Amino acid sequence: MMHEFLIVHRAELERRCREKVSARSGGSPNKQQLEQGIPMFLDQLIRTLQAEHRGSANEALAVSGSALGDPQRHAELGVTAAIHGADLLTLGYSINEVVHNYGDLCQAVSDLSIDLKEKFEVSEFRTLNRCLDNGIADAVTAFSEHRDLVIADEQALEANQRLGFFAHELRNYLHTAMLALAAIKSGNVGLTGSTGAVLDRSMVGLRGLIDRSLAEVRIGPGMTLHRAVFNLANFIGEVQYSSSLEAELLKCNFNVEQTPSILMVDADKDLLFSALGNLLQNAFKFSGEGGIVTLGVDATTDRIRINVKDSGPGLSEDASHNIFLPFTQSGSNKSGLGLGLSIARRSVEANDGLLTVKSQPGQGCVFTIDLPRQ
Repeated sequence: MMHEFLIVHRAELERRCREKVSARSGGSPNKQQLEQGIPMFLDQLIRTLQAEHRGSANEALAVSGSALGDPQRHAELGVTAAIHGADLLTLGYSINEVVHNYGDLCQAVSDLSIDLKEKFEVSEFRTLNRCLDNGIADAVTAFSEHRDLVIADEQALEANQRLGFFAHELRNYLHTAMLALAAIKSGNVGLTGSTGAVLDRSMVGLRGLIDRSLAEVRIGPGMTLHRAVFNLANFIGEVQYSSSLEAELLKCNFNVEQTPSILMVDADKDLLFSALGNLLQNAFKFSGEGGIVTLGVDATTDRIRINVKDSGPGLSEDASHNIFLPFTQSGSNKSGLGLGLSIARRSVEANDGLLTVKSQPGQGCVFTIDLPRQ
């Protein structure tokens, strides 16, 4: 009888299962696995086989469930398997490990029965397979459901962080603008003085923050790009006009090289405008007062490269690799959310382009938007 075989050789079966887990994971099974995994499953398998041997089918089904599964009746084996699957997720195991845990027992039973020349009835093997199927199904289902919840929680946390940062920065710009406007309305200062410059800076900051947020929404899942063919020289002119005020406010020199009038690009203009605007904002910020930022274009027969060169402190090799990651900031100026370059790269990639950076400490940075030439 299989249930007698399992009882007599239980310790050896558990030892073989532990060896298989250790060989896969590179470490010993933890306490939860030792108590709630295969040992508990063995208990339920033995009780199911004993009930069937006595002819008590209902008792067997109450422990291990039917072969087709019954969502209205939660068998004992399914409940504990679901707990086990959820625990493995918490402990950092993969869904592959969940399946292998049950397969280990099946293999251990088969190998040991061959070693000892033990034979079982076909009906007993069917019961073993039914229990394994139900255990794997419930454990994997629970693992997947809990993993989905964990992923949803992580996404919600990230969204809340971004919303919190966005609201905080938005409030700062708006508060500064209101103070400047109140001072101007009092009649004691004029629009052309330093207070007017503060108001201008706040408005520019608000515009950049909103542009960046809209771009992030536009490149989100399920959003449709609005691509069109447009003249690159005219586009660079628009960017120059939009960014000149920010350069003037920061007292940073802004040079725009001549763009050949024949160059055409097929892209989502708003996303590309936002990406290039983010690069220029970054360049002005790190070049600082008296710095130089250069915007230029070069082209080959099939590619167009838009280059933004700054005179900032430059980046180390490690910083260059990580600069496009979300919430990453380099240098001493930590203003902003650290999202601009990440969104810029995604905006460029949405237009079938590449965004790269070349830099050396003390020699500034060159950010390049590489696009197909139309």
